[in-house]
Amino acid sequence: MSINLLEKIDLDDVLAKFSIRGRYHVVNGLWLILGLAFNTLCYCSYVFIAEEIKYSFTYSCANDTLSLRYINKTLNWTYQVQNITSSTCSDPNPCQQWIYENPHSFVAEFQLACQEWKRTLVGPAHIFGYSVGVTLIGSFTDRFGRKPLAVITGITGAVCGLAKSFATYYWIYIAFEFLEASLGDPYLPLYTLGLEMVATKSRATYMTTCSLGLVIGGMSFPLIKWLVPYWRTCLRVMYTPGLLFILLIYLIDESPRWLLTKGKINIAVQNIENAAKIDKLEIEENLNMISYEQDVSANFTTVIADTFRSRSLLKRFFVCVVWWYTCIFVSHGLTITSVLLEGNKYVNFALVFLMRLPSSILAACVLNKFNRKGPLMSCFIACGLMCITHPFIPKDVLWLVITMFMTSKLMTGLSFTILYIFTSELFPTYTRNSMQALCSALGRVGGIIATQMPLLRAYWTGLPIVLFGVTSLVAAFATLLVPDTGKACLPDTVRQAESLDATESRTSQKKYNDSSCSRKNRTDFNE
Repeated sequence: MSINLLEKIDLDDVLAKFSIRGRYHVVNGLWLILGLAFNTLCYCSYVFIAEEIKYSFTYSCANDTLSLRYINKTLNWTYQVQNITSSTCSDPNPCQQWIYENPHSFVAEFQLACQEWKRTLVGPAHIFGYSVGVTLIGSFTDRFGRKPLAVITGITGAVCGLAKSFATYYWIYIAFEFLEASLGDPYLPLYTLGLEMVATKSRATYMTTCSLGLVIGGMSFPLIKWLVPYWRTCLRVMYTPGLLFILLIYLIDESPRWLLTKGKINIAVQNIENAAKIDKLEIEENLNMISYEQDVSANFTTVIADTFRSRSLLKRFFVCVVWWYTCIFVSHGLTITSVLLEGNKYVNFALVFLMRLPSSILAACVLNKFNRKGPLMSCFIACGLMCITHPFIPKDVLWLVITMFMTSKLMTGLSFTILYIFTSELFPTYTRNSMQALCSALGRVGGIIATQMPLLRAYWTGLPIVLFGVTSLVAAFATLLVPDTGKACLPDTVRQAESLDATESRTSQKKYNDSSCSRKNRTDFNE
């Protein structure tokens, strides 16, 4: 196959010549899947590492007069487990010794008996760390590149994770938990890298395929924890492979879109030529004729200011925050408040992540046929209605209760898959990571609030899940305020992003629905 480039062309025209089933994209997709699997594996590690452990206490004061009398009556008194009451924790006896169900657990080694808040603090510390760090990672990714940040964050996450396994003090562990989440999450640079290396027509299929890494990582974690039960050793087994992120320097190429926005056209051309060589495509020397607008933004503040000056992009930002908050709030909430999945905790956890598999396959099919807005709204509405009606289902109809719960999880997984792609397509290349990171960071508030939702069950057991449903319906109607980007060119500048609104008009629909984002289809972008 030959690519004939005799005039100014658009990058998307070049990328459209490559098949995502070609060797280049298959190999790169494999590395992205493995990277995302590692990210998911570590992101949810606190669920089992800091899991709840039963504990009790006994007395062991041999010199205590009362104890001696009691020992005379019951010879094995010092081994008799006592019941724990509220007074036991509020006014502990100095003669008490705590007995843990698992003496080698996280709770036992850090002596967290009667300090449940410390155990549960691990999860919020991770979520809060991610919220703080994602904005930094997003801005650095836009400034220094997708590939360098993927390598740096992957290695940083591995180092912090290994450091956690050697922590001897609780607060040191919490500090590394926060640092790992804030500085060691490679998801965003990896995802954006994959998104920008394919043409418009292949974005949905390629990225939903790469998102299988989330399923692999989520299902691998309970298996590792089951095979390696001791939490310190488990952390070392999980995080050591992250040091191999250094190999990505040699295994993957930088995003051609990012290189062009930074004026590095020679490197972008070289990478495209190497990809063509791997796929056995013949490309002429005039790849230097690729047309692109260069990013002139200096820093994160300037990037945000440039985006927020546009009323259209500002409106999209608020809608995206609602989306992210809803998806995280509902997804975390359904998992935390669910008491439907009984049995082996490792199997149950794996099943929850297994639901991402059909959601990814469904997303690949739906997004190519129905664009973005319709599927996302449908997912929010379906999840909302099921959550609202869930408390009113007779509990004795167990099959229906479980079916609705699993379907709700399927809808949230599908919403997440669409959300990542949709958010990326609404903003220009040189602000894409920054805006998605900011939306994600603000949305993580939903995860923190979700951890407190079980408290509302004291008023009505169905109140938390009803709130999940109402929030989903609000997000569905908010989707009406943004343009559909399913067949539109991936915008590179603010002007091009603003022009996406034209895809909603009848006069522009035909032009934007063309599968190739050629230069003639971008004329209104540059006017």
